Amino acid sequence: MSDISLDAGRQRGSDYADLSRQVRAAGLLDRRRGYYAVRIGLVAGSFGGLWMLFARLGESWWQLGVAVALAVVFAQAGFIGHDAGHRQIARSRRANDLIGLIHGNLLTGLSYGWWVDKHNRHHAHPNTEGRDPDITVAPLSFTVGQARSRRGFGALVARHQAYLFFPLLLLEALHLHANSVRAVLGPRRIAHRPVEAGLLALHLGGYLAAVFLVLSPAQAVAFILVNQGALGLYLGCSFAPNHKGMPILGADDNLDYLRRQVLTSRNVRGGRFVDVVLGGLNYQIEHHLFPSMPCPNLRRARPLIRRFCAEHDIDYHETSLVRSWAEALRHLHGVGSGEPRTDSATPPP
Repeated sequence: MSDISLDAGRQRGSDYADLSRQVRAAGLLDRRRGYYAVRIGLVAGSFGGLWMLFARLGESWWQLGVAVALAVVFAQAGFIGHDAGHRQIARSRRANDLIGLIHGNLLTGLSYGWWVDKHNRHHAHPNTEGRDPDITVAPLSFTVGQARSRRGFGALVARHQAYLFFPLLLLEALHLHANSVRAVLGPRRIAHRPVEAGLLALHLGGYLAAVFLVLSPAQAVAFILVNQGALGLYLGCSFAPNHKGMPILGADDNLDYLRRQVLTSRNVRGGRFVDVVLGGLNYQIEHHLFPSMPCPNLRRARPLIRRFCAEHDIDYHETSLVRSWAEALRHLHGVGSGEPRTDSATPPP
């Protein structure tokens, strides 16, 4: 490697160090305990209130409305578990893990330990072939190579995956529950396994007992289908804008940390309402650059980071929520047809 290449590599590494110093000096990595206390209280109150409404309504088809509302609360609890997994809420790891286990395993029914391991691998290598678990999700194909490797029914799905994307999201919650149970019962090492298993069992047992004891069999099945379908759709629509349709890197890419995180991520604008609906994940660039930054500080960090990227000629992509979905679908259609619009990224010289 030439001296010029080494100097360029050092310069790129120092770019992130410079940005990090600016972010830290602005107090953007400071904890926001009051914010999270209010947010956790609202989720807990909504969770308890909806189950009380469920009990009062009794055997009624109006319960399908409760099912949709509960799906929103489950997702919001999941967003809090996400922040806990990134150590955004409390200073100690033990406190964050406790919050994550309660909101992940107990309230949402998803394994916190399994998700943290998977999500950390995604953060280390976003949109990177062979390294990011979020772009190796069957039956979808995110690269032409994946699509061409499909056979039979899988190939048929790949060709029409842009049209099937949103219908498939209706199954996403069930897929996450299944992976959670498999992780807790499987041989792979997982922290707090007895606690995770107990909380998952408590969630599943309590959920099914409440639904089948209060509702008729037909209503109970309908409630579960609507609730889990809405949860999967909500989560999928929240996560899809983050990276789907953004450049996909080869396994041997040599981008520095700053450029890898920015170039593969997409921000979604839309004001406070979108911030709440997407749990702050609409500031995906800021979140990927500083995963431990508390959620409410991401909005404040955006102008600083966007200006820094402009000064260093780094493409900072931001769009509306609807357009982000359109970009993701366009990419899926391109991959399925063998002509992706965004299938690779070339590192800058």
